[in-house]
Amino acid sequence: MDLLSSLPAFVLAVMLISASPGPAMALILRRSALHGFSGAVPTVLGLEAGLYAWALLAATGLTALVAASEVAYLILRVVGGGFLLYLGFKAWRTAWRGVPAEETAGEPEPGSSPSWWKAFGEGAVVMLANPKIAAFMIAFYPQFVPADRPLFATTSLLAAVQVAIEIVLYLALAAVVGRAGAWFRRPAIRRGLEAVSGTILIALGLRMAVESR
Repeated sequence: MDLLSSLPAFVLAVMLISASPGPAMALILRRSALHGFSGAVPTVLGLEAGLYAWALLAATGLTALVAASEVAYLILRVVGGGFLLYLGFKAWRTAWRGVPAEETAGEPEPGSSPSWWKAFGEGAVVMLANPKIAAFMIAFYPQFVPADRPLFATTSLLAAVQVAIEIVLYLALAAVVGRAGAWFRRPAIRRGLEAVSGTILIALGLRMAVESR
């Protein structure tokens, strides 16, 4: 199998995977609706940094060890599910109080350095604490790595392609949603959005925490 000839299939697979609903999509939609395009940028970059880290771990074989270890897999499930529950309950609290989360917690406005890194960190943790990503990396990347190619370098290259594709797709989605940001930030609409997004995040967190392999 030649790497270039398999690249179109890889790109198509990445696009289909990126469009599937999950914690990453829920986080991006919520962030872009409430904070606009610029507020979603660090979240997207954090998610993709976490994805690339998993890819590098897969290339070194560590991801296989994580996926094979019942204890490591359980820990990631609990941590990842717990973090999604935290984000979901935080959204519910905002919906209940009817006050922006930044004002209730005294956080800086979106775009400031602490807020940027906080959003980046949320995205990275959501991706890194998802054990399903570890299992996905083991099954997905070897299909596109030719036997005569170095595993680490080729996986790193393919992961960079996936990250680039997902950044473009997710930022395009954030731009579309962000254009309606003023409407989403109306008090009544925001409360409804926080309630819905909180429910989705909590459901995803519960599923991650209790779901078997």
